[in-house]
Amino acid sequence: MKQVFDVTTTSRKMISTFLENYSLAQLNTIPPGFNNNLIWNIGHIIVSQQILVYKLSGLPLLVSNELVEKYMKGTRPETDASQAEVDEIKHLLTYTLQQTQVDFEQNLFQNYTSYTTSTGGHVLNNALDAMAFSNFHEGLHIGCMLMIRKFI
Repeated sequence: MKQVFDVTTTSRKMISTFLENYSLAQLNTIPPGFNNNLIWNIGHIIVSQQILVYKLSGLPLLVSNELVEKYMKGTRPETDASQAEVDEIKHLLTYTLQQTQVDFEQNLFQNYTSYTTSTGGHVLNNALDAMAFSNFHEGLHIGCMLMIRKFI
C-alpha cells in the first residue's frame, strides 16, 4: 500500500507544478485539436480517484457534487474555471490524497462494488485496486497535459 501512495504523491507533485507555473488563462486554454485543457485534466484526475475509491466503496466523496458533474468521465470544459475554482482544485489535489491515505490506515474501505474500467478492461475488486488503477489513469492525463502545454 505504501508504494501505491508514494506513486500517487509523486504524480500529484508533478500535477501541482502546472497549477504553479501556468496562468489562469493558460489553464483554461483548449488548444486546437484538443477536447480539454489543463485545469479540466487536473479536476478530472481528482474526481475520478474519488469515484473509483470512495463512491464504489459506498462512502461519501471528499469533493462536491458540482465538481463531480463538471469533471467526471464524459465531460469537457463548458466554461472557464475561475481563480476560486482553481484554488479549490489546488487544495483538493493534496487534501484528497492525504485524507485517502488516512482513511486507508483506518480501514475505512470495507466494501467495494467491483468495476471494470473502460481503459484496458481492468477489473477493480477493492479500493486498493482502485488506487493502483488511479495512478495509471493519472499518468495518462499527465501525458495529455504535457502535450497541451506545448500549445498554450
